[in-house]
This record gives sequence, structure tokens and C-alpha cells, in this order.
Amino acid sequence: MGYSSLRDCVNDLERNGHLVRIKEEVDPYLEMAAIHMRVYDAEGPALLFENIKGSEFPAVSNLFGTLERSKFMFRDTLDHIKKLVDVKMDPTAVLKNPFQYIGSSAVALGALPWKKKSSAPILYGKTQISALPQVVNWPMDGGAFVTMPQVYTEDINKPGIMNANLGMYRIQLSGNEYIKDKEIGLHYQLHRGIGVHQQKANELGKPLKVSIFVGGPPSHPLSAVMPLPEGLSEMIFAGALGNRRFRYFYDEEGFCISADADFVITGTVYPNENKPEGPFGDHIGYYSLVHPFPLMKVHNVYHKKDPIWSFTVVGRPPQEDTSFGALIHEITGSAIPQEINGLKAVHAVDAAGVHPLLFAIGRESYTPYQKVERPQEILTIANQILGKNQLSLAKYLFIAATEDNPNLDIHHVEQFFTHILERIDFARDLHFQTNTTIDTLDYTGDGLNAGSKVVFAAAGDKKVELARYLSANLDLPRPFDKAKLALPGIMVVQGAKFESYTNEQRVLAEWTSAAKDIAFEGIKMIVLVEDVDFAAANENNFVWETFTKSNPAYDIYGIRSFNRFKHWGCDGPLIIDARRKPHHAPDLIKDQDVERRIDRLFAPGGSLHGIA
Repeated sequence: MGYSSLRDCVNDLERNGHLVRIKEEVDPYLEMAAIHMRVYDAEGPALLFENIKGSEFPAVSNLFGTLERSKFMFRDTLDHIKKLVDVKMDPTAVLKNPFQYIGSSAVALGALPWKKKSSAPILYGKTQISALPQVVNWPMDGGAFVTMPQVYTEDINKPGIMNANLGMYRIQLSGNEYIKDKEIGLHYQLHRGIGVHQQKANELGKPLKVSIFVGGPPSHPLSAVMPLPEGLSEMIFAGALGNRRFRYFYDEEGFCISADADFVITGTVYPNENKPEGPFGDHIGYYSLVHPFPLMKVHNVYHKKDPIWSFTVVGRPPQEDTSFGALIHEITGSAIPQEINGLKAVHAVDAAGVHPLLFAIGRESYTPYQKVERPQEILTIANQILGKNQLSLAKYLFIAATEDNPNLDIHHVEQFFTHILERIDFARDLHFQTNTTIDTLDYTGDGLNAGSKVVFAAAGDKKVELARYLSANLDLPRPFDKAKLALPGIMVVQGAKFESYTNEQRVLAEWTSAAKDIAFEGIKMIVLVEDVDFAAANENNFVWETFTKSNPAYDIYGIRSFNRFKHWGCDGPLIIDARRKPHHAPDLIKDQDVERRIDRLFAPGGSLHGIA
């Protein structure tokens, strides 16, 4: 089966116990997001908000809230899609086992986009931006945002759907300096397909036509976030995944319209026209702040009969986009490793905000005629990773050699850190990139998209036995003298509030000098934090604190550190200063008044009233 519409999907989920309707009026300002987050945390159902204050349109969220529900929605096509991705990465697979791919090939051939006549249901009605559900997720957000959009653009030099890009980039509907109902904000990060399209339009001095689809079959938003291989169209993937060809047409003004969408916003982005966008509570767990981003001038807002608005909530992981990621991994499997020679596995650690922390496993075969005692080939692989699409946004990359442990689990954080720290030589195996580009949402650097990266590479035999508890004889010098063990060999140490780099470099130079003769007994890494109890409470807290609050080139120190021919290293434990810095973005903090208000919808046990 395949869903013909979002409502078709909603009805199917409800019939099978995967969705609950909320009939009571709910405020789109913070309340809807608060309800969503509470249900998501409980691994609860998808939510259909039928009565939204200030809007006539209902809205659905948490569709992808669990991997189980996501797999249920694509239960008839998921296996075929996995095979199609395999074939795209390795077309010889069909020749090796043609009978295995017969059904999948038929699915692919039936997935070509279908150009329709312009009498599609999406043209049923027109509305205004302000009439849409004005969902605001976090107290400091700059306005209402579209958080589940499918943003469609075409190559101005090669028009047509087969050279188009469909991506999920956030859209600000209100607030700041936007003219009500006439202007909205378009935010996208580095390495996005839409950026190539805008650049080409700018070079010709022409406006870029943008169509924003909301709703439609669930295969459409998932396709917008899929890291697809080069040359594989998101629209073809949507058709194959949804077992329904992507239907489209062009309106009278030449904008591409998704015929199955619930809403379509069309507009133009003119060269060099920006307005302030943000703040926005984002998936790293902080607000992305106000910056100039492209201004989209609205032409039309179309909707079908009885449409459903689709939204999600992002924030400190895990959130619904975490479940998106799990489904993407389920589909792509080993696709990305096949694009980089020698790469065996790669994993962006969701609990650390995805881009701040990347684990990888690579092959070490440069010198098969002698025993490997230091990283060689995996350094080449690391450089390829940091030049590959969204992987290039990684800030901390830890890479291991598969030969040292073929059973190493890249998704097991403690095991992976243990493997690295048992083998790494901090005097040799750290490799920095300074004054480079980083994730737009990461504010640990010294400007937008500006910061540093570091590669931790480990290959060879185990060198040290990591501490599993702190020695009672460990006597740390002040002011960093309260410590707990977070993971084997990793100690978190509480420090005073960070003042400035000038001051803290002096303080840390004095502290490392005072600590140079301490026998750290299996401690390989020390992380400075403001709340040692929070950072050591669990694995997720540790990786979030450590890797979202530090800039490698600025915040890595070491016991007995040195600079030798432009290479930095240390002979003692490595130190990461993960305290909050004055230029960091604010944390996402829930509004407690709103939390108390939504209690009315929940039973004492935490579930929605009437739902087990």
C-alpha cells in the first residue's frame, strides 16, 4: 500500500492505535510544542490537534516519533528501498544477484515524478500566512516557524524536476522585520543544494523561485531530509518510498506545485535581499541567534480541502528528528561508507547534537607487510570524511582502525571512547583544523560558521588500562578540585564560571603546571564543566556538555603539553574546557507556566487522558 495523502496516513495510524486526537483548544504559542515533547518523551502516539487557537486548520505532529511507527508507515516499501539504495551505491549488485532486485527495480521504475494537469486538489483554496497555525516552540523564538517543510527549488540553468532540490530548511513565518503575510524568512546551512541554486540565480541577477510544501504523504518530508547519493532525486525517492509517484504541476506563475501536498507556499528570493532571522530553538539544544538570511517574498498560499498542517519540535536530543535519524540509518545502512574508500562505518552521535561529535571506523592497510603501530590510512579517511557533504560539519571526529577490533560497535558510546582512549597517543594522534567552517548552529567558535575541528585517531595495540573509578589518593589542585568519573578513563572536573580566554588560559596554565606530577592512574581525558553532577549523571549529559560547549582549537589543553614543528600534543591527560563561554547561545529552557497549563490534558501517570 501507499498513502495518497497525509489524511490517509493519519486515518491509518488512528485505526491501528498509533495516533490520538486532541479536541480541546490548544494555543500554538508554546502549548502545542510542550504537549508534543511530553508525549515524545513517553514514546507516545502521533498527535492530531483539531482545535488550534487562531487558526481554522488542524495540525499533526510526532508522526515519526518512534522507529516502530515510522517502519509501520512504510511497511510495504522499506525492504525495496534498502535494496534501491544499495544498487545506487553499487550498481553491480544487480548483476551479482538479479533476482533479488526484481521487485525493487519495478518500484524504482514506477517512482518517476508524474506531471499532472493543474486541476489538482491543492488548488482548492487560498489563504494567508497569518491564517496558518502559528506554532512557536520555545519562549525566545523570534516568531512562528514551519518546522516540517519541504523546500523545492530548481537549477535556473537546468530547469525541471529532475534537476531540482527538495530539502528541509526552516521557514520563519512571523516576527522580526517581516511584513505580515508578504514576507517570510528562509534559513539554510552550509553544503545545502538550495545554496547552489541561489548562487546560480544570483550570478544571473534573477530571482529564485521557491515552493514550500507542507504535508502530503509521509514519504515526502522524509525524502527532504534523506542524505541521498549524488544524482538520486528526492522526488524519485519519495515516489519509491511511498509507493506513489510524486505528482506535480506548475501554476500560472511558473512555480512547481506538489499536487499531493496539504499546503504550498510560493515565493521568490531576490539576489542579496536578506532580513534578520531567528532566534530559533534548534536541535543542538540551544537557540540559534539572529542573523541575516534570505528573504522570501510570498506570492500564494494554496491549500487542499480539509488540509492538515504538519509540524515537529526540535531541541536538545533526543527529539523527533532523532527518530528521523534512526529511520534514515535503517534505510541507508552502509551507503555512506561505500562512498569513501576504506571507511567501514560512520555515526553522528545524536545525543551530542549530531554535528559536534562523529565516530568513524576505517581500514588500516597502507603497510600490510608490517605491524601497524600508529594511524596511517585512517588519517586519509578522516580527511575525506571532513570533506564529504554534511559530514564535513563534524567538529570532533574520533576514528578507529577496524583491524584492532572487528566487533567494535560504533553506536556504543562508552565502548567506542574506551577503544580510542586505550590506544591513542595524545603526543602524536591529535590533528587540528583551525580557522575553518563549522555548523551554522554551533556558537562555540568566534563567528557564524567559524571555528575549528580536531581528529582523534587511534590505531595499534592497547596501551593503557583505563580507570573505572577515581583513586582515593587523587588530590587535584585548586580551583578545579571536585571530580567525578563520567566514563572509563574520563574525569569531569568542576570549575568556576568562565570569564575570558585571556584569564582562563592563565588559570589553566597554572593548574596544568601544578598537576604535572600527579599520577592520574588510568585517566586519559579531563573535562572541565560548571556542574560536575549533571555532566557525570549519564552518558547523554556527558557528550552533550563536552562537545556542544567546546571549540577544539580554543578549549583543548593538556598536562605536559607542547608545540613541536606546529604540532600540538601532550604527554599527560588531555583537557577539554566545556564550560559555558560568554559568546555561547542560550540553553533551551521550558516555560514552567506552560508546563503547568498542559497538565490538564494528562492523566496522573503522565499519559494523555483516555490513552493507556
